[in-house]
Amino acid sequence: MRLLFIIGAALLLVALACFPSHPQSTFDAAGPVARSQLNLFYIIFWAAVVVFVVVLGIMVYAVIRFRRKQGQDQIPAQIHGNTRLEIAWTIAPAIVLAVVAVPTVITIFDNARIPDLEDAVQVKVTGHQWWWEFEYFTSEEIAKEEADRERVGRGEIERAEAYKPVPHVVTANELNIPVGVPVSVVLESDDVIHSFWIPKLAGKVDVVPNNRNTIWFQADEPGTYFGVCAEFCGIAHAQMRFRVIAVEEPAFKDWIESQQAPPAAMAPVMGLKGCLVCHRVNGLDAPGIQQTRMDAFLRGDPRYPAPNLTFFASRSTFAGGVSELTEANLREWLEDPDKVKPGNRMAELAGAYTDPNLVLKDEDIDALVAYLLSLE
Repeated sequence: MRLLFIIGAALLLVALACFPSHPQSTFDAAGPVARSQLNLFYIIFWAAVVVFVVVLGIMVYAVIRFRRKQGQDQIPAQIHGNTRLEIAWTIAPAIVLAVVAVPTVITIFDNARIPDLEDAVQVKVTGHQWWWEFEYFTSEEIAKEEADRERVGRGEIERAEAYKPVPHVVTANELNIPVGVPVSVVLESDDVIHSFWIPKLAGKVDVVPNNRNTIWFQADEPGTYFGVCAEFCGIAHAQMRFRVIAVEEPAFKDWIESQQAPPAAMAPVMGLKGCLVCHRVNGLDAPGIQQTRMDAFLRGDPRYPAPNLTFFASRSTFAGGVSELTEANLREWLEDPDKVKPGNRMAELAGAYTDPNLVLKDEDIDALVAYLLSLE
């Protein structure tokens, strides 16, 4: 009875683990990259099942066939080698490995081949502790950057002289993409090793400091796809989430245009409380994140720039994708960030939470909430 219960519980756990409708299930592939990886998984899985059944079957047969029988005291005859069997169990694993290796190599090369840059959406993803930054570029900007990277590699120019592409949209924790269009992604880290993973669209790719990895994916259907950091990166690792929002191409173009519109006028409280030390809230040329990052780099001083807030209210989440964007949640975040997201950098570094002279009063929080919710 106990054995039946254990078997039933195990089968239930397996069934729940493979439930396709779960937001992070890889069994409900929604794009060509995820689909090819899922097909590869099935090949490897069934090859493993065949190996398991054959090996376990032979073992069970040997245990039953050659078990010690009642009244048998004599030690069985010892066998030293069997040429046919040794050849068979050398060739058989080689065949299994070939069955697994060939589609694996083909899938790796297919997924590494980024589609035509002219058609793909160009995005640079930067992993921070503990949030994701998304910068959108034109194909021309990417081409200029790549050309100068090659020149740096050949020693023709210094790294500092290389062309730095200018993004036309900068956002955080929500990656908006058009349905049916490839998305070409460059992955970089601003601090430690992260891992970029959208289970229903593409497999995990490490995001490594001082290194550039690439990935591409495509969403075949409109919807919201959940992503996470899949590499332990510190205290708030489990709360480093993001969303990929796939919409029809006309809606995506409308979103791009809305993100390039003139932002709302700056609220005085943003400057008075030191928010601009890390945040950028007034367009691409405003003081804040980019200059802070460059200054920190030149000084060798590790800083932790915060998300771009220019069109903050157009997002559905904040705080690294862990909180729904509502007035109540935003107020709670500003009152005590560590309560909402333990270990976050704002509570650790922002003057409003570390400097008694900059502590946020109720009227400051009211002004910040009203201003941030106006940034649409």
